[in-house]
Amino acid sequence: MEFLLVIIGIIVVLAFIIIGIYNRLVALRQTCNQAWSDIEVQLKQRQDLVPQLVNTVKGYAKHEKETFNEVIAARNAAVSAGSVQGQAAAEGMLQQALGKLFALAEAYPDLKANENFLQLQDQLSDVENKIAASRRFYNNAVSEYNTGIEQFPAVLIAGPFNFVAREFFEAPEGRTALQTPVEVDFS
Repeated sequence: MEFLLVIIGIIVVLAFIIIGIYNRLVALRQTCNQAWSDIEVQLKQRQDLVPQLVNTVKGYAKHEKETFNEVIAARNAAVSAGSVQGQAAAEGMLQQALGKLFALAEAYPDLKANENFLQLQDQLSDVENKIAASRRFYNNAVSEYNTGIEQFPAVLIAGPFNFVAREFFEAPEGRTALQTPVEVDFS
């Protein structure tokens, strides 16, 4: 009888451990989902600012149609991106296109002094900072989640319950570009 009680006690303890591990993995997955939602909100804000910015610049630089088309195409690609990697690549293209738009604005002093343009530029800068912060939070959540599903004994539970690794939201140029030192030439 004592042996049976010990076996039942061990089974109950193991059940609590398994439930605890499962619940921890669910919480980590939900943190990843929430962090990705935060990124999507910030990206949507940036995507909503782009047409306003383009329209403001169009009034001053009517003959720069190619740049406008590039910005709008990049925005549309960012809106329709489906995966984390696709979103990162599309956002990189949008950021490059916006860089060209701001470079174009440098050629028009009246535009640079336009209050609407300056306000949109400030809003875009603010959103960019929020995207960077959200990306750091998301990547940290993904790191914790991926580590959690790979650690023993959670790995024994993660597989059967379909907890799969998540992708990081990396800079479009990739880690190698970020780790390559900038060349400075004073000649």
